[in-house]
Amino acid sequence: PMSLLYFDKYVICSFRGAVPQGLVLELGETVQILEKCEGKYIGNYLLWQYETVVPLEDSVVTEVTATLQEWAVLWKQLYVVRTVDLFYKLRHVMNELIDLRRQLLSGHLTQDQVREVKRHLTVRLDWGNEHLGLDLVPRKDFEVVDSDQISVSDLYKMVRNLTWGEKEGKNFLFFCPPHLHYRRPYGCAVLSIMDVLQSISEIKEEKDFVLKVYTCNNENEWCQIHENIIRKSSTKYTAPSSNYGLIISLQLLRGDMEQIRRENPMIFNRGVSVTRKLGFPDVIMPGDIRNDLYLTLEKGDFERGGKSVQKNIEVTMYVLYADGEILKDCISLGSGEPSRSAYHSFVLYHNNSPRWGEIIKLPIPIDRFRGSHLRFEFRHCSTKDKGEKKLFGFAFTPLMRDDGTTLSDDIHELYVYKCDENSTFNNHALYLGLPCCKEDYNGCPNIPSSLIFQRSTKETFSVSTQLSSTKLTQNVDLLALLKWKAYPDRVMDILGRLRHVSGEEIVKFLQDILDTLFVVLDDNTEKYGLLVFQSLVFIINLLRDSKYFHFRPVMDTYIQKHFAGALAYKELIRCLKWYMDRSAELVRQDHIQEAMRALEYLFKFIVQSRILYSRATCGMEEEQFRSSIQELFQSIRFVLSLDSRSSETLIFTQAALLNSFPAIFDELLQMFTVQEVAEFVRGTLGSMPSTVHIGQSMDVVKLQSIARTVDSRLFSFSESRRILLPVVLHHIHLHLRQQKELLICSGILSSIFSIIKTSSLEGDVVEEVEMMVESLLDVLLQTLLTIMSKSQSQEAVRGQRCPQCTGEYVSCLLSLLRQMSDTHFQHLLDNFQSKDELKEFLLKIFCVFRNLMKMSVFPRDWMVMRLLTSNLAVLFINQPSLQLENATPAKRKKILDKYGDMRVMMAYELFSMWQNLGEHKIHFIPGMIGPFLGVTLVPQPEVRNIMIPIFHDMMDWEQRKNGNFKQVEAELIDKLDSLVSEGKVSAHSVLLEKIEQETWRETGISFVTSVTRLMERLLDYRDCMKGDETENKKIGCTVNLMNFYKSEINKEEMYIRYIHKLCDMHLQAENYTEAAFTLLLYCELLQWEDRPLREFLHYPSQSEWQRKEGLCRKIIHYFNKGKSWEFGIPLCRELAIQYESLYDYQSLSWIRKMEATYYDNIMEQQRLEPEFFRVGFYGRKFPFFLRNKEYVCRGHDYERLEAFQQRMLSEFPQAIAMQHPNHPDDSILQCDAQYLQIYAVTPIPDNIDVLQMDRVPDRIKSFYRVNNIRKFRYDRPFHKGPKDKENEFKSLWIERTTLTLTHSLPGISRWFEVERRELVEVSPLENAIQVVENKNQELRTLISQYQHKQMHGNINLLSMCLNGVIDAAVNGGIARYQEAFFDKDYITKHPGDAEKITQLKELMQEQVHVLGVGLAVHEKFVHPEMRPLHKKLIDQFQMMRSSLYHTIILETSLPGGSQKFAVHSPIPGIVKSLWIPRHYLEHHHNQTKGYLSIM
Repeated sequence: PMSLLYFDKYVICSFRGAVPQGLVLELGETVQILEKCEGKYIGNYLLWQYETVVPLEDSVVTEVTATLQEWAVLWKQLYVVRTVDLFYKLRHVMNELIDLRRQLLSGHLTQDQVREVKRHLTVRLDWGNEHLGLDLVPRKDFEVVDSDQISVSDLYKMVRNLTWGEKEGKNFLFFCPPHLHYRRPYGCAVLSIMDVLQSISEIKEEKDFVLKVYTCNNENEWCQIHENIIRKSSTKYTAPSSNYGLIISLQLLRGDMEQIRRENPMIFNRGVSVTRKLGFPDVIMPGDIRNDLYLTLEKGDFERGGKSVQKNIEVTMYVLYADGEILKDCISLGSGEPSRSAYHSFVLYHNNSPRWGEIIKLPIPIDRFRGSHLRFEFRHCSTKDKGEKKLFGFAFTPLMRDDGTTLSDDIHELYVYKCDENSTFNNHALYLGLPCCKEDYNGCPNIPSSLIFQRSTKETFSVSTQLSSTKLTQNVDLLALLKWKAYPDRVMDILGRLRHVSGEEIVKFLQDILDTLFVVLDDNTEKYGLLVFQSLVFIINLLRDSKYFHFRPVMDTYIQKHFAGALAYKELIRCLKWYMDRSAELVRQDHIQEAMRALEYLFKFIVQSRILYSRATCGMEEEQFRSSIQELFQSIRFVLSLDSRSSETLIFTQAALLNSFPAIFDELLQMFTVQEVAEFVRGTLGSMPSTVHIGQSMDVVKLQSIARTVDSRLFSFSESRRILLPVVLHHIHLHLRQQKELLICSGILSSIFSIIKTSSLEGDVVEEVEMMVESLLDVLLQTLLTIMSKSQSQEAVRGQRCPQCTGEYVSCLLSLLRQMSDTHFQHLLDNFQSKDELKEFLLKIFCVFRNLMKMSVFPRDWMVMRLLTSNLAVLFINQPSLQLENATPAKRKKILDKYGDMRVMMAYELFSMWQNLGEHKIHFIPGMIGPFLGVTLVPQPEVRNIMIPIFHDMMDWEQRKNGNFKQVEAELIDKLDSLVSEGKVSAHSVLLEKIEQETWRETGISFVTSVTRLMERLLDYRDCMKGDETENKKIGCTVNLMNFYKSEINKEEMYIRYIHKLCDMHLQAENYTEAAFTLLLYCELLQWEDRPLREFLHYPSQSEWQRKEGLCRKIIHYFNKGKSWEFGIPLCRELAIQYESLYDYQSLSWIRKMEATYYDNIMEQQRLEPEFFRVGFYGRKFPFFLRNKEYVCRGHDYERLEAFQQRMLSEFPQAIAMQHPNHPDDSILQCDAQYLQIYAVTPIPDNIDVLQMDRVPDRIKSFYRVNNIRKFRYDRPFHKGPKDKENEFKSLWIERTTLTLTHSLPGISRWFEVERRELVEVSPLENAIQVVENKNQELRTLISQYQHKQMHGNINLLSMCLNGVIDAAVNGGIARYQEAFFDKDYITKHPGDAEKITQLKELMQEQVHVLGVGLAVHEKFVHPEMRPLHKKLIDQFQMMRSSLYHTIILETSLPGGSQKFAVHSPIPGIVKSLWIPRHYLEHHHNQTKGYLSIM
């Protein structure tokens, strides 16, 4: 049976159910509830009726799951774009995350292990997000923070502090393997700790290192070998072979020793030894019990002793107690080595002056230290008998002096006493009575000479010692203080000398010293009080040093548990007040400043002393104590109120007092109520000068003191905040007004907002927020505006982001606005005295919000901060941080779940506000068109549909008022150009539907259509500019948009802007001629008048004449760089006319010289003739301005068809090259692809006259052949009908396509669109006529150049041309034409071609004539070596002429009808006048009555 169960909690199930909020189940089926409910969820603008589901699993596990899903998509993209290194690193990290997530889900970890796993997880999550360019995730205790539960200021700090740092060192590890016999120097290995840290990238990563073992070249320098290796003094040691060395494994661990032991038990189970620093560390931890004496065997100087060679000396050392017993296991040779009872030095071969430099640690028990001594025995080791060692001397030194101090940290030169193997040391008293060193000798001058041991005066032995002990001291003054009762007459001197005791000695005996001081104080307060106070101040300040800072807890423990000075508070208060009262009188105030720095612990002693006294006396003298504290605060206020501007010493005193002052609050709270302490503090802070001109250093100190006050426990009480907040805000307000110390002020405000946010969750903070609104809101806005204006100027100059404090003040403003309730806003509005004040305030806040959206206040990956900013400034809907379409799916879902789509919400608000304007709407037209248009360009359909009707409303209101909507039209077009953003504006259909219902619909529809066409071009332009497109695409798109502004909507200013953009693109591509033509468009808009012009683009304010002159000069310069001098010459003439009319002869001379230079360049400089190519862009995949259009492009220098085609295909990599020249059909035009059709075309010059002038040099003609060209020709040969196999010329037709462009080339672009195309078919006869005519023209031009000596020297060009024509004629060129078109059958079948046949014959005759002239010129200039070629050409020309052996048929029209004349022409030699024009024949026919003679 079926049962329907309703759940008021959500479940996850794989079934389908048709019941809302229900699930259809079978009885007995199991449902696993994965999530639980947690109250109602309030969204940004909707109140959900159901409860929010919160995952039951750990939030870190949830984050890892979501992050892995997001990374998976990006990880695959890394492979696609071949980011191989990051691809494999990310894969490794993702596998680690999966494994760590599995461990966390297992539920078998301890709390410490869970914390460690979470730490590893978050480190890897942050690493991946950073390398993938994702957002930073603020966390607290490894969990993502809820931005609603903390203040914006705290959130800002949390995001800012997401940094990671590493420490690097320059320490070294030394490894010196010992020799097996005796101990002999063998080798040394060195490893740089800095190299280790750089190579170990992750904590706990274990890595092997290879250490080369170096040997010393000279044993005498063995003690310095490690230093020589580090310094790379390679002459003093020998490098080993490549396979010789040590391999060690190192692992980096972080934390204190206890933490490392706890987290890595396996490492310590393997017997790892802990090596402590030689001497005390930089930071001495309390409770660190230690008693180590480090002894260094330095050197010795010994006699040869009658031997011919020097000795092999070994030193043996023992530690002996007072009774002569050798102490067991008190010698350590190194970490990890077992302790031993004797030490044996290494032996240097044949060296009487050995240098050892070996350090030994002596961990002697503290109770055995007094009375113990060290004995050093010297033996000579025989090289013959390995076991033989002969004793020849000894030295000794006690460890503690008679006065109770230990051996000083210094080098000790010990006396050497003679002895031999028979000597006995059983009675140690025999030598302990002897002096051990020179200092000891001075203490006992009367030494009998008949002792057993005699000193060797020529031998010495040196050792150095360093004591690291927390129980023993080497200081005499310290011992005297601890035993002060033994020296009652020296107490004052002993107290004065305490300042000379080293800090290490004081912290070791801190409790004993403090007890002694307070005992002395109780013994005689009047006599010793001031000295004890000074000593106490000295010790307190000593603990402020970073080296001893960790002993502060020891001091705290002493005060709480061991301090017993119940009467001390009276003297301490008296001394402290005495110091403060004298601060205005003394010139030197070092001791006063020291007392001010010790204020915190002085108050600790005062309060604890009072507590002890009160406890002992049941609260007696309470009023006297309170009175003394109040008097002390009066002295504090007196010190702070003094004018310190003229006294640098007083400034330091006040600074020391202000720095220490906040530290006493907690102590006062033990004796006074919160309100009383707050009153003390308010009075003190209020006594500080209010002005911010007391000096920058004091301003900083004052604000730092206020900052510490805000951060103190006192400020966390609401009762004290109400008292302290006014004075704190007063000082901050003054500094913000003057724009001083902004960074410190922002930190104080952040702390205040953080405290108020926390307090608001527990109680009422209305009154405090009200104070802050009244004091801060206006000055905060002004501060932000000032900072942002400075930032904008910096950004314009250096491209920098906002200054650091901008983010702090933005977060402060957001914090304040979030804390404000409706009541606060109402009070704020009520406080404005006039509408002008309200208007000024609103302008400030709107300007701040606008700048927040325009400027990069927060980095791109600070998603939480950017969204919080957006949440309060959603007026600017098109800001980048709100465009969810650009976010990843996971990020988009996260934002929508928490904030919703704020753009839609604000669009409704904007629409509502617009409708509420009523009759006042007309005042916002056209001013609001730009902002509203920016909103419609947001790629969110609902936002567009909400906003588009506003434009219709604007058009309707202006139509009703003015009878047209020209203002709306003009403003809309102006703003469109700068506001086109992501996505196309597809919502204009909504506007069209609205307009179609109006009486002015025709005008409106035309306007919207025009705007839509503009949008298409703008979007194409944006896509080209934004992408990595080629210059050709960008130039083409800019030309298209520029022409649209000029021709269709007549927006001159926008047109000029794009002229300059296009010019810059040409200059970047080095298209100088095109750049000149582009700039010429602007020049042509200007007149030679003195009308003033405003500053525009990069042009200054100047007259129209000056701007046109500057443009002309620049254009002439560009034409010169492009070698287009013919285009520059007319501009030179135009400028010359202007200069001449103004009698500016200097400029006139300059421009005339420029013009003359251009003429010289034309005649002297070589210019290449470019080729031209026709390009067809077919298919819907091309941009709008190219789609299904054909262009003719002017190629680059030396660029041929193959290179051009390859270039076009590289610019359009998705395009397919068409292999035929036929025009494409509709299937290609409408397909979603790209097809390119490219072939070369021939220019058709417009200026034919200059090309036909024989005396014009070819360098001039070449320009006109390829410039000012608007028509181009393309010939495609084909055979109409059956192909004549005997002579293909008979059926060879030409399909001639003539292309006419929109503009001539060259122009503002290297390519222009084809405006018109004409297709004609050229018959075989017409084709033959054109071929022969073109060749004749080419021959005439070339011959003319040689005749007029325009070409000198090399005649190869003429030789090749003559050879090509004559050889072709002999081998069938002209003869083929004769066979094809002079045949009787052809003439009979084509009677209409008679005139064309005659024309062809005349051209052939002309060619013979021209060839004859050319051969005559060739004979004149030919080189002797080329005579055989010339003879060959003469012979071939004779054959060509003989091919015309038959009569030439000449047709002419006679009065009696058609008649033929036959002329026999033997032509003996070179015929000079074979071509006879028709008019000449007609004239002679009339005179000779039908007879024709050829002369």
